[in-house]
Amino acid sequence: MRRSVKAAGVRRELLPRQSPKLLKELHLLTRDGDLNADALRKLKQVNHLVQLLQPALDDIWARFAEPTVVDAASGNAYLGFILYELFLKASEKGRLYSIESRPELAASARERAQRLGFDRMEFQSATLEQATYPPRIHLLVALHACDTATDDALLAALAHNADHIAVVPCCQAEVAEQLKETGNRGSPMQALYEHPWHRREFGSHLTNVVRVLALESLGYRVTVTELTGWEHSLKNELILARRVHREDAGALDRLKALLESAGIHPKLTRKLQLA
Repeated sequence: MRRSVKAAGVRRELLPRQSPKLLKELHLLTRDGDLNADALRKLKQVNHLVQLLQPALDDIWARFAEPTVVDAASGNAYLGFILYELFLKASEKGRLYSIESRPELAASARERAQRLGFDRMEFQSATLEQATYPPRIHLLVALHACDTATDDALLAALAHNADHIAVVPCCQAEVAEQLKETGNRGSPMQALYEHPWHRREFGSHLTNVVRVLALESLGYRVTVTELTGWEHSLKNELILARRVHREDAGALDRLKALLESAGIHPKLTRKLQLA
């Protein structure tokens, strides 16, 4: 059953220091201060992600004089605005870069930031592959970047020595298409993805396993967890990575073996020349 929340009960759904004023500005709260079912679903996703990002944010705020956060494929920038209110606004340091390919969304978010006085938010309308990034990234977040856009986000993070990376992949078609064309003809493993539905699901899982092994091989400690309950989102896998500087030759060997066994060549490993 889809749940909505009246204004009197909204405070129980919010994080500490999270203001109803901002949520109204983001159109997550109605004019009367209510949360409808769709807005509640979106808010739960973003707030839970913020809580999971707390250790990374605490780390970079403690270690760097000017923490740099990139919100990749930001959409309406709900996540970026909430991060700004909870972390950047009160600390009076840090800068948040929002990258979105749709010009109208980037323009709308830019105007909103100006109205709110969020002057350390920057907005760019570009694909993740073509965007201009700050020289150093301390945390990169990509929430529901579709297909290989998640790989573009990871490539940007790696190219700019990101200390922390958090991605929630969305629809993933590249590996499923490669499995259809080249994957294990005649092998018993082909039964795992013979049907289109299985191929799509198996391809998504395989894509994320490849991403994890690639990050581990390049010196990141990786955790894979659930973002939020399935009733809120079917695209629910969160990959958290923290740079530890120790490249893992064993992870690279496993990655290469997996790619060869599956007969796939995803964008991430092609660009990183890991296979």
